[in-house]
Amino acid sequence: MTPAPLDSRRAPNPLVGIAVFVLIAVAGLAYVKWYPYYNRAFVAASNHSIGNSILMGTAASAPAPSWTAALDYALVYGKAIWQAMVLGLLLGSAVQALLPPRWIARALGGAGFGSVFVGGMMSLPGMMCSCCAAPVVAGLRARQASPGGAVAFWLGNSVLNPATLVFMGLVLGWHWAGLRLVLGVAMVFGLGYLINRMVSPSEAAGASERVARLLEGNVDAPTLSAGEYWKQAFTRWGQILWRMTIRLVPEYIVLVLLLGAARAWLFPVIGPDIGNHWIWIVALAVAGALFVIPTAGEVPIIQAMLSLGMAAGPAGALLMTLPPIRLPSLAMVAQSFPPRELATVAVGVVAFGLLGGALAVALGF
Repeated sequence: MTPAPLDSRRAPNPLVGIAVFVLIAVAGLAYVKWYPYYNRAFVAASNHSIGNSILMGTAASAPAPSWTAALDYALVYGKAIWQAMVLGLLLGSAVQALLPPRWIARALGGAGFGSVFVGGMMSLPGMMCSCCAAPVVAGLRARQASPGGAVAFWLGNSVLNPATLVFMGLVLGWHWAGLRLVLGVAMVFGLGYLINRMVSPSEAAGASERVARLLEGNVDAPTLSAGEYWKQAFTRWGQILWRMTIRLVPEYIVLVLLLGAARAWLFPVIGPDIGNHWIWIVALAVAGALFVIPTAGEVPIIQAMLSLGMAAGPAGALLMTLPPIRLPSLAMVAQSFPPRELATVAVGVVAFGLLGGALAVALGF
């Protein structure tokens, strides 16, 4: 009997790409996030502090707008996040080049709550700020992750960060950590589900068709040998990484400089005059949603503001709006979502900030 010819379109074993992705993710997160945060938890437990506020240091107000203020903040902020940003770019490009497209479509491609739940749970080990998670979000969307699943992953990285919740409990008190956890779960999964429900019928039909094609294996079926296939895959990874870097990093740097210079406008002199009036809660909720901070940066910021006499209501607003989004990260994912979806996320985050401020007042924080 003549043996059947080999199927030249059968995909090579995906374990090579998966192994490389997992190695980068685990090694990178261990070096950039897990090990440093493990050590910082002991500092927080012994000192009830994780450092000075990046917003204003030990002063009662941020420096006046100037080029020096912009550059100083950008340098301090850049030193705090550059490693995580590099990791985010590596992972965001590797998602597109190395992982089997069908895996992402199967896990995150659904239009219901399932993809939102998976995206939120996938975010927990990442512990990234929203800007560093943005390249991964862009990569997931490029591989047909649902908008709601990608939003849940994006918000969950910072809002449900387990390390930040521990720091918050040890530094600010466990009542603050509990407030953040309860509202954070509602924000991540609620806004993610809302975004999925906003998808129009035509958009949903197109996305379902693309996901179905991926699940059937009709996309990216190689006609090359395994060696040539992976050579091209790693070349494609480098090309995607380069394109993401030159597109995202320059606009990111410009916006960080602008926000660093505008600190004094976004956050006025902090003290007892910043009370529980709604105007302060609304103003700081909006400012928190626009400003850019590193992971867990809200903890020393809120600690410093409370020590200067600011009321609990504005602090509760900042608790919910400083971490999840900021102007640079919104710009970084602008090509991955329709404007109405990003606007809904931004308005939703501010609304949760107002709710956080109201609850902090009502519960007597």
